[in-house]
Amino acid sequence: MGTPLFFFGTLCHLPLLEQVLGRSVSVEVAHAQGMSAYWVAGQSFPTLQDGGAADGLLLRDAIAADIARLDFYEGGFGYRLVDITVETAKGPVAAQVYRSDQTFEIGAPWSLQDWIATYGELTLQAAREVMEGFGHISPETVAQRFGMIRARAGAVVNARRQPSEASASGLTAADVEVSETRWPYTHYFSLQEMTLRHRRYDGAMSAQVERAVFVATDVAIVLPYDPVRDRVLLVEQFRMGPFARGDAHPWSLEPIAGRIDTVETAEETARREAREEAGLELGALHLIASCYPSPGATTEHFTSFLGIADLPDDVTGIGGLASEQEDIRSTLVSFDSLMKMARADAVSNAPLVMAAWWLAAHRAALRV
Repeated sequence: MGTPLFFFGTLCHLPLLEQVLGRSVSVEVAHAQGMSAYWVAGQSFPTLQDGGAADGLLLRDAIAADIARLDFYEGGFGYRLVDITVETAKGPVAAQVYRSDQTFEIGAPWSLQDWIATYGELTLQAAREVMEGFGHISPETVAQRFGMIRARAGAVVNARRQPSEASASGLTAADVEVSETRWPYTHYFSLQEMTLRHRRYDGAMSAQVERAVFVATDVAIVLPYDPVRDRVLLVEQFRMGPFARGDAHPWSLEPIAGRIDTVETAEETARREAREEAGLELGALHLIASCYPSPGATTEHFTSFLGIADLPDDVTGIGGLASEQEDIRSTLVSFDSLMKMARADAVSNAPLVMAAWWLAAHRAALRV
């Protein structure tokens, strides 16, 4: 005889529940009398409050392995099993429910369908990576890494929804057969290894090969440009890439950039990062390019913009989020100085090189 478990929030999405449990399950509709589910203000999950009757699902036969996997999935975020009585079509059932030990600010009444429409695909993808850590890392470690886990999941969802242009050969992801996937390193970033074969241009399948890729996130980049003063704002910060390569100058001069968070668009991220890194409110955004900077080595994907901005002399300073240990210095550079640097191969940041030449090509139209 298993343990009855009641779910009132995101785990009422059956594909997510089965992803976490690692098996198919049979559930039934149930109600928690005297409790109601509400969105946590500004968050993507609900909480229970006194009063009303919260709709949910009852899993009557949860086994020890199920509870261990659920403890792993929920535990790092302060959720614990507590006793509850729920109503079913067959009468009341003594069950348990995962409830948080935190106090939250309450938002609107919870809607599972609204959550599925906005967060369902993203959360299901994130849960795949989370549960790959089961038995290897602690729930607390999952919680610490969850922001990047969700960002990586968001990149996968974006790739599905906004696929790149078809290749000249007509070959697609369906022409790749993966026999094994491994994650030898997962922390802030991840390293993924695959054993696979892919279709060759002669129509045959290749021999099995081992490939590795640095798994990053989608990134929005924006170069602020003032067409009246004819200058741009650049930011400078310490960068691990040049430092690890042995470069004597690991402080990089570059456009504003930041990872695209979960359900943000690239445009929304560009505007948010401009505020956080430089205190700027951007006007019109002009798409420069949407591309992979190094498709042979990393999943990172850039969406680059030029953003119209007011850039007076006193706009520069030190910015960045203290919570992310950012220390970012902004500086103003005239268009002529920027292009002098580009022509002299004095710009070591690829997005800045691309943005500079795009600006050179479109500057006259922007200044009208």
